[in-house]
Amino acid sequence: MAINPTGADLKRFLDEDPGGPVVMLNLLRFADGGRESYAKYSKAISETFLPRYGGEVLYAGDGATPLVAEQGQDWDAVLIVRYPSREAFSRMVADPEYQQFTHFRTEALTEAVLQPTVPR
Repeated sequence: MAINPTGADLKRFLDEDPGGPVVMLNLLRFADGGRESYAKYSKAISETFLPRYGGEVLYAGDGATPLVAEQGQDWDAVLIVRYPSREAFSRMVADPEYQQFTHFRTEALTEAVLQPTVPR
């Protein structure tokens, strides 16, 4: 299952940049005990890296029973984060200091969707 973007994913993400801000939809499925690990990652992100790169959490919430979804399409948490640009997001994930915290996210999750959206 996918958890982290690959180098090819990030290249395509930047190549398809329409310009302007990007709002990232995060759908998260936690491993057993993963919420605690994700909380460590989330603390570092919200206190250090989002302010550094101009990101802002627009919404964070726990998933509930889906109203309409195929089997297995339920998620434990949903997070919506706005970045001033795709380039800002890319610089954040390439930051060596940020990379010291990514293992908390990787250890926390069994599956994730990171869907860029373009505001209208």
